[in-house]
Amino acid sequence: METMTKIDLDFNQNEDTNKLQVSKMRHLMMEIAKGGGQKRIDKLHKKGKMTARERIHYLVDSGSSFIEIGGFAGLGMYEEHGGCPSGGVVGGIGYVSGRQCVIVANDATVKAGAWFPITGKKNLRLQEIAMENRLPIIYLVDSAGVYLPMQDEIFADKEHFGRIFRNNAQMSAMGIPQIAAIMGSCVAGGAYLPIMSDESLIVDGTGSIFLAGPYLVKAAIGEDVDKETLGGASTQSEISGVTDYKVPNDKVCLDTIKKLVDKQGTFPKAGFDRKHPKSPKKDPKELYGILPADRAKPYNTMEVLERLVDNSELVQYKEGYGQTIICAYARIDGWSVGIVANNRQVVRTKTGEMQFGGVIYSDSADKAARFIMNCNQKRIPLVFLHDVTGFMVGTRSEHGGIIKDGAKMVSAVSNSTVPKFSVVMGNSYGAGNYAMCGKAYDPRLIVAWPSAKIAVMGGAQAAKVLLQIQSSAKKAQGEEMPPEEEQALLKKITDRYNEQTTPYYAASRLWVDAIIDPLETRKTISMGIEAANHGEVKKFNPGIIQT
Repeated sequence: METMTKIDLDFNQNEDTNKLQVSKMRHLMMEIAKGGGQKRIDKLHKKGKMTARERIHYLVDSGSSFIEIGGFAGLGMYEEHGGCPSGGVVGGIGYVSGRQCVIVANDATVKAGAWFPITGKKNLRLQEIAMENRLPIIYLVDSAGVYLPMQDEIFADKEHFGRIFRNNAQMSAMGIPQIAAIMGSCVAGGAYLPIMSDESLIVDGTGSIFLAGPYLVKAAIGEDVDKETLGGASTQSEISGVTDYKVPNDKVCLDTIKKLVDKQGTFPKAGFDRKHPKSPKKDPKELYGILPADRAKPYNTMEVLERLVDNSELVQYKEGYGQTIICAYARIDGWSVGIVANNRQVVRTKTGEMQFGGVIYSDSADKAARFIMNCNQKRIPLVFLHDVTGFMVGTRSEHGGIIKDGAKMVSAVSNSTVPKFSVVMGNSYGAGNYAMCGKAYDPRLIVAWPSAKIAVMGGAQAAKVLLQIQSSAKKAQGEEMPPEEEQALLKKITDRYNEQTTPYYAASRLWVDAIIDPLETRKTISMGIEAANHGEVKKFNPGIIQT
């Protein structure tokens, strides 16, 4: 009875913690969704314009799902410039006239839609999603162009502003439809984006497009000209022929886009297997109680998986071998998937060796590499569920070839050609992040639960390492660090490091695409595989994996 009471108490404490974290995430997103604030929203409405989020809401099919990408982008960044909520641009994957599309909308309430460095990074990520999955992309343009005080961080490098137009050209060559609507300002280099798209629309009275605005024209050649004459809807639709459709207002513009998407053809499907979806037999809401509030505590990862997959059914691969990683076949919302998940239980091997949960050992790395190859052979998308503290260290592991076996797993992930999806449930530390298909390994989508932590190592370990380094440096100079100074420094380092491991820190920098409620995991993966089914799958080349 005492054991059961403790289990119930732990479950309730976990549930309270995780629900509070989800509530905090939702509240923060509601604040971010206000963009530049109510005054600027009211100013747009007075001009007869919708906000970026209102435009997307009107454009997507009523009652359909929408995955927002980069909603937390820019969080806590550029505060000396007034901040940049959602990176000054709203975007994601949604359904327009029954078709999955990538939608990118400048938020004119944030510095008139100007481009900060994170804005460029977010736009490139959205274009990458469209290119990988061969999805149509819709740009709702309303931007003052590059944010000039930070032009050196957005203009000239490979992953800066100019690469967006390079991607425009490449998508056209790939046959991916691009539709751009000029619903506000569109100036300077930004003018190339809508015109390098396949079709462009412009809203009369509020839309304008030109390489140089009236002030720059005056400064450059001494000509006095107003905005409408220079590049308004009539000029660009009836005189220059730059735009294809002149529309009277935002709603007609968005209705026209719906009609254009409705007439598009489709690519051949990749052929990922899907059957009629079944809900998990075990209640997904119990995820809140299963995931420990204390990230260091072990738990039964299979209990998590059984609340994510159809009918709570999994077929485990090499169940008794390499037990700190679970590899299993299952279905998520009907889609066939291969799951690679860190097992957080402490396990005992047949030889009597104890293995720590969440740590990747040689045998588990070898198992995962072979499973990834099997999924590629059978064209089964991969789902990685992170709760990993890294690879096992120490003499025994090094002598056993942990680097070699880890390299096999990293190579398998790197060379995998089936779509990969990553969910950071808990810890994602060090090389474990790489082996489990972190952002650097091209997951089609990578999302985090509010319980996630992403860093090179845990805050406590990192702080102790850094403290040892600083203490050793003082000793080398013949000095000793007083205990109180040592404790103060340890706290300072730990606090700073812990702040940098939060999912919000990661999401603000687009290390993850979104932070989601665990109950949204099935929908996110399902929509991701549906998108990937429009893309191509190249032949798998295992590289060095089998050596």
